[in-house]
Amino acid sequence: MHNNYFLLRKLSSDLENRLSHAIISECFTQNKEELIIRFETSEGTFFIKASLQASFSCLSFPERYDRARKNSVDIFEDIVGQRVEGIRQFMNERSFAIQCSNNLSLLFKMHGIRSNVILFRMDNVDAVFKNNLKQDLGLKLGALDRQIDWSYENFVRHQSDLPLTYFTFGKVVWKYLDELNFYSFTAEEQWSRLQDLLQVLHQPTYYITQINGRITFSLVPLGDLVREHKYSIEALNDFFLSFTQHDTFGGEKSAALMKLSRKLRMRENYYKNIFQKMIALQKDHNYKVWADLVMANLHAIEPGSEHVTLLNFYDENRPAQIKLKKHLSPVKNAELFYAKSKNQQLEITRLQQSLVSKEKEVATLKDQIQQLETIHDTKNLRTMVLSMGLIDPSKKKTESLPYHEFEYKTFKILVGKNSQSNDKLTLKHSYKEDLWLHAKDVAGSHVLIKHQAGKKFPKDVIERAAQLAAYNSKRKNESLCPVIFTPRKYVRKRKGDPAGAVIVEREETILVEPKLN
Repeated sequence: MHNNYFLLRKLSSDLENRLSHAIISECFTQNKEELIIRFETSEGTFFIKASLQASFSCLSFPERYDRARKNSVDIFEDIVGQRVEGIRQFMNERSFAIQCSNNLSLLFKMHGIRSNVILFRMDNVDAVFKNNLKQDLGLKLGALDRQIDWSYENFVRHQSDLPLTYFTFGKVVWKYLDELNFYSFTAEEQWSRLQDLLQVLHQPTYYITQINGRITFSLVPLGDLVREHKYSIEALNDFFLSFTQHDTFGGEKSAALMKLSRKLRMRENYYKNIFQKMIALQKDHNYKVWADLVMANLHAIEPGSEHVTLLNFYDENRPAQIKLKKHLSPVKNAELFYAKSKNQQLEITRLQQSLVSKEKEVATLKDQIQQLETIHDTKNLRTMVLSMGLIDPSKKKTESLPYHEFEYKTFKILVGKNSQSNDKLTLKHSYKEDLWLHAKDVAGSHVLIKHQAGKKFPKDVIERAAQLAAYNSKRKNESLCPVIFTPRKYVRKRKGDPAGAVIVEREETILVEPKLN
């Protein structure tokens, strides 16, 4: 419910009070699913952080945000330096816009997995943050308002589909009404309760609650209450921190329990197999019996025999067929059987010891699982996981890739992060058929278009990669930038050259506008 219309309606009002006449000083991203907007207000700096992961989209308002020196990219540059003129909340819609000078508006579309931040120039889309949401390119700012008929007559007409009729309530509100036995009331009673609910939603208390073990933001008292707030910004900050901490904790705890459960299954299966093998060996007395029968009937066995049938005095004198090694005497065959019988006993003893060891391991794992299930905070969880040996404290973190990855018309475009990364990209992450690009005569990122078997590099794909090369260079603020390109096989590095420096042969040049999006 943290993206509910009734919450965003109050948030828009609170933001207008905070951001009236503020100046946007920065708009940047440090990962592809998080956008940071910095405002300079009469009371100081104010940040909006839009976290737009597919699994969790949410707004928060950190008191400070330290921008990284590397891997940070400016977004929506036209809006930087503009003054905030107002906040527009769209009717019955999970979207609001920060209206700025020069007819620019920054739309926050909080639609779950389809959440996005979009820059409008007047009524038309100028740029989008998440390029994969192609449908956002066709949005019109003036067409986002949605209508709901709140009349009693409309309520009566739609008794069978109220959740669709009043779509702004959301799942949490309908769950709340369901727990109040809403559908057991008469139509008049339902209508009366809906009017009471609307009053609550228009002047809400904000609840951080837990529903089915999940941290939830709610405008109605539902689930196990954690905290409550009076102000939307404060409530969203608390929810964002609580959710991410709980989500991190839950993920780490589930992963640890999964590892222990997998180990437990392996130990239990191993124990079962060992036990079955030991039982089979304990029932197998053949070698000892055969040895005794051969020794008792040496006179009846001809040397060089491969088989012999003897009466088994251990089994009511039933005939026993025994296979012999013909190159051994009867006595030597008996000695061989005794040796194998002894080895069987040694194997049984070893298996018994292994069973005891596995029993202890199984008991330990079951105890560890019980201990983990009682942990409810991240710090103690990580301490316990480390003590259980589920992670290696000396294990180095996986080295991050030396490039940012883009995709255009099914072609992958790789952009080096810095001079050292440029070397790694060009020398270790490329093939001779890839196309290599770089802004001409200035420092900048190496760029690769990955080759696709049987396909030539389309002109518009080369232009798109060249725009990225220009943008990630010292020429990023120029209106046009020359960019060289050549197959990777014509790029080489001389021994002793500084990081990022290469020799290029047979290059061509294209003139493009530096552009990230």
